[in-house]
Amino acid sequence: MSIETIKIFDTTLRDGEQSPGASMNTEEKIQIAMQLEKLGVDIIEAGFAAASPGDFDAISKIAQRVTKSTVCSLARATDADVKAAGEAIAQAKMKRIHTFIATSSLHMEYKLKMTPDEVIKRAVRAVQYAREFVDDVEFSCEDAGRSDIGFMKEISDAVIEAGATTINLPDTVGFRLPFEIGQMVKIMSEYTKDRAIISVHNHNDLGLGVANSLEAVMNGARQVECTINGLGERAGNAALEEIVMALKTRKDVFTNFKTNINTKEIYPSSRLIATITGIEPQPNKAIVGKNAFAHESGIHQDGMLKNRETYEIISPADIGLDMEDTLVLGKHSGRAAFKDKLAKLGFTLEDVALNNSFERFKILADKKKNIYDDDLRALVTNEMTNAPKIYELISLQLMDFSNGTPSAVVKIKKENEEIIDAGIGEGTIDAIFKTIDRISGYEGKLLDYKVNSVSKGKDALANVTVKVAFNDTEPAIIGHGLHIDTMLASARAYIGALNSYLSMAGMLKKRYCDSNETV
Repeated sequence: MSIETIKIFDTTLRDGEQSPGASMNTEEKIQIAMQLEKLGVDIIEAGFAAASPGDFDAISKIAQRVTKSTVCSLARATDADVKAAGEAIAQAKMKRIHTFIATSSLHMEYKLKMTPDEVIKRAVRAVQYAREFVDDVEFSCEDAGRSDIGFMKEISDAVIEAGATTINLPDTVGFRLPFEIGQMVKIMSEYTKDRAIISVHNHNDLGLGVANSLEAVMNGARQVECTINGLGERAGNAALEEIVMALKTRKDVFTNFKTNINTKEIYPSSRLIATITGIEPQPNKAIVGKNAFAHESGIHQDGMLKNRETYEIISPADIGLDMEDTLVLGKHSGRAAFKDKLAKLGFTLEDVALNNSFERFKILADKKKNIYDDDLRALVTNEMTNAPKIYELISLQLMDFSNGTPSAVVKIKKENEEIIDAGIGEGTIDAIFKTIDRISGYEGKLLDYKVNSVSKGKDALANVTVKVAFNDTEPAIIGHGLHIDTMLASARAYIGALNSYLSMAGMLKKRYCDSNETV
C-alpha cells in the first residue's frame, strides 16, 4: 500500500493571531512565515487580507518571500474579500484563496439571515471569482461540526463544480467528539471521492482538537489545519506539533501516512512564536512545554539513567531540542563563531541584522556569565522582528521621593536628537511609561504586561511583553523588550510598541495615499 502525505495547513498567522494578546507586526509575521517554510509546512495561511491594511501588507510581503510553501489568504464569501485576498497573494510562487461561509442552520438563520439556497449561491460566486486569481481554492463550511450532512454534500457539489479543490470541515466551536468527527469525515470523503481533498480545522474548546484531527485522518481527511503551540481564539486550535509527532511516533497505527514536516524545526518554531507573541506554552504542554522532557520522580530518573525509552517515547533531539542547553559562546567569541552558532539554531541573518545582533550579544556577554541557546534565540528574534526605530532608549534612571512616590528619568533618541524628561507614577512601571508618553507626545493605555525569564540563573534575561493601545479606534500593539534589568526591558518593550504603532500608521497612510483613498 502506498504512503499518503497528510498536508499540514498552518494558520498561526491568521487564527493564531486571534488569540487575545497575540497581535504581531509585519516584520514578526515575515519571520514566522520564513520559519514555517523551514519547518516544512505545506500551506501557510498568512492572514485575512480584507481584515485590515496591515494584514494585507503582511500577506503581500510574505507572498514575495516564501517560495517552498503555498501562501494562502482567508476571505469571506464576498467579492471585496476575495479580491483583497487575490491581490495580496498575487506575487506568491504557489498561492491559494481560502473562502468560507457558514453552513449550520443556527448560523444561517441567526448570523447570516440567509436561506440555504442563498448560501449556496454566495459560496459558488466566491469560488468562481477566486478562480480568476488562483487555481487553488479552498472552501470551508463554517460550523461544519453542527451542519446538516445532506446540506454539506449539496454545497460541496456546487463549489467543487465551481472550481474548489479542497473542502474544509471546521469544528468551529470545538463541540464534536472524535467518533463524531470521524463519521462526518468518512461520509464526506467517500462522497467527494477524488473530486476534492477533505480538510479539517478543529478547535480545542473541549480539549479534543488533536484527537479529532487524528480521527479525521483515519477516516479520510488528507489536510489538517493547525497552529504552533495550539494558538487560536478561545481555547485555541489543534496543535501542529502534537498532530505531527503523534503521526510520527505511532507509525504502528498511522502506517500509511506521513507529513512533509521537518520535526527538528518544531522546537525552534515554538520558541520563536512564544517569544514574538509573549504567550508561553503551559509547562506541561505536550511536545514543547518546558516540562515535556523533565523527570523528577526518583523511579523515573532511575529508569531514564538505565534506558531513556523507559519513560520517553520521543527523543528531545527529534524536535530540535538540545537538553544540555549548552553554553558555547562567551565575551571572547568572534563573529564567525557567533554566525555559525546562529546557523545551528536555524537563523540566517543579513549582514546588517547579523552585525546588530553580534553587538547586542557582546554587550550581553559582558553582563551575563552564562549564555544559553534560548538567550540567543530571544536576542536574535528581538533584533529581527523590531519595527523601525523611530524612538530609541538611551538611558533610564529610577528613584523614589521621600514620600515613596516612584519617579523615572528617561533619555530617548529620535533621529539625531536626544530628549530627556522625568515623570512620576503610581508605580515604577507607571512612572517609566508616563515619562515616555511625555517625551513622545503619544499617550498609551497599558492593557497587558508580562515578564518571562528567558533562561536560568539570577542573571537571566528578562523578556517583557506589553500590550498597549495608543488609539481607541485601532487594534492594540504588542511590544517586546530584552534586558537583564527588568525595568530597562520594560522601557524597551513600551518603546517597541510605540515604534510598531508609528510604523503601522505610516504604512497605512502610504497605502491609502497610493490608492488615492482619503486618509
